[in-house]
Amino acid sequence: MNWGPATVLTVAALMFPSQTDVNSPSGGPPLPGLPQVSAPPADGVQGDAGQVQPDATGPSADVALKVLRDGSLSVTETVKIPGGQQLVRRIPLRVAAGDDQDRVYTIRDTKVTGTGKAEQNGDQLVLTLGGGESVTTYTVDGSVADLTGNQQVRWQLASGWDAELARLTASFIAPVREASSVDCFAGPIGSSQQCSLSEVDHSGIVRVEQDGLKADERVDLAVQLPPGTVPANARFEKTATVANAFSLTPLVGIGFGTLALFLILGALAVWLLRKRDVRALSAGSEPVDVLLRDGGRVYFASPDGVLPGQVGTVVDETVDVVDITATVVDLAVRNYLWIAEVRGATGAVDWQLARRNAADDNLLDFERAIFGLLLPPGTDSVLLSELRGRGSLDLRKVSDAMYHDVVRKRWFAHRPDSGRNRLTWVGVGLLVLGLVGTVVLTFTAGHALLGVALAVAGVALTVGAGWVPSRTARGRALVGQVRGLLNYLHTVKVTDVPAADHEMVFSRSLPYAVVLGETDRWLETFAGLDPSSDGSAGLYWFGGLERERDLRRFAAHLPSFLTALDGLLAESGHLRSIRPEPVPA
Repeated sequence: MNWGPATVLTVAALMFPSQTDVNSPSGGPPLPGLPQVSAPPADGVQGDAGQVQPDATGPSADVALKVLRDGSLSVTETVKIPGGQQLVRRIPLRVAAGDDQDRVYTIRDTKVTGTGKAEQNGDQLVLTLGGGESVTTYTVDGSVADLTGNQQVRWQLASGWDAELARLTASFIAPVREASSVDCFAGPIGSSQQCSLSEVDHSGIVRVEQDGLKADERVDLAVQLPPGTVPANARFEKTATVANAFSLTPLVGIGFGTLALFLILGALAVWLLRKRDVRALSAGSEPVDVLLRDGGRVYFASPDGVLPGQVGTVVDETVDVVDITATVVDLAVRNYLWIAEVRGATGAVDWQLARRNAADDNLLDFERAIFGLLLPPGTDSVLLSELRGRGSLDLRKVSDAMYHDVVRKRWFAHRPDSGRNRLTWVGVGLLVLGLVGTVVLTFTAGHALLGVALAVAGVALTVGAGWVPSRTARGRALVGQVRGLLNYLHTVKVTDVPAADHEMVFSRSLPYAVVLGETDRWLETFAGLDPSSDGSAGLYWFGGLERERDLRRFAAHLPSFLTALDGLLAESGHLRSIRPEPVPA
């Protein structure tokens, strides 16, 4: 029985059904449901499809493909160019395989014989061929992909030619003879136009023919093989789109895992630091010798040289009105100021501050700022009512100097009123670097979420830095010593102090009692003290009580001065005006 060609094609289609998985990664358009598979040539068919047929009208090419057992694809291209022409072919090594990924090939062992040369330029292998016959051989990695139920070998037999090919023939052989499906596309990239001929001959060799391939058109061959025929080596990469740049990848997973570890360790570190700081505030008092004895005399010495105006800031990390009030009293005790109660024409009580000595280098910056605020240059005396009449006092310079001083003394690593520190600026730097990195990675290498992770780390560090206690180890030690100082104010007796040093110990300790909220207790303890018992004129720094033989009237008048000065300073609105709670002993 003689079968016509149409009958042969119909029988072949029934014998070799398509096993293409249209949802699997591919190197071109989805394969049609019915593959282009041909039966062995019928009796009487002439010619050999594996050889270039002479064609004087233009260039022709014959491509021989062989799948090696290691999964690589050996390619031999024989090209004939008549008339001394020169053709250039650009073989793409990155081919679109869907909307968001590319199929990536690599070529090695390239060799050109005849008139021509080959060079790799980025994602292309560029062949420049002269007139006559040339043979190019190379090996392709990445052409074999595992699909559902089979393997697919895919390669573009022709693509990127800068001139029309009159004729293309190709052959394909694999380690096995069974080819379950053959699909061949010709024409513009992305089209599903079938090749002129694609068939499997009686020996299992795939034959392809294409007539008239225009410049920049391609011939794309996909052959289905049994599963496990050779090792699969297809490589797919996400394309550089915004969506893909922000996709989850193993590298991004490592980055966010590192971020999570950083956040956990950072939170733990902040918790431990704050717990240590709170423990320093609530622990028992440190032993401190406030009264130093030298022979038969006694001298008052504050722990670590802390001044009354600094005590409150060290304990509660804030400059308050009472810190300035205690400093004014201390300046009077140290003979820089003189305090006196006066009465106006209406009999109202007022308070006078007078200069006794100029502010010298023995005063710290914040003390000079307070001195200059109350008694500017050219002013030797002032009433509190006069200061109130000038408007509210600007205490910002004073508070700035006090914060700066506790940092200079290394009781704090940075200003306790500011959450900004070195970690803050490191966090800001990481945030900026993360944002810039996100933008750069989005349009270059991808993995843009790594930049997001870095930015999140920067935000966490910036926020967390404000929770890190600024008090140093020296500051924490001083807090314990301040409790020891408070214990001294609670327990000292007049009899513990030689009579010659009564007034000195009382006056030098008084500003610390003021700032620590122990004024009433301290005044009550020394109420019966005769300030002139040491041979002096009495309280040299507080006027109007020079003839008093005890401190009872002074104990009644001083709280009025402290209240009046607190009220004046509080009107500035820059500082807290609350009286301090006693520090636990």
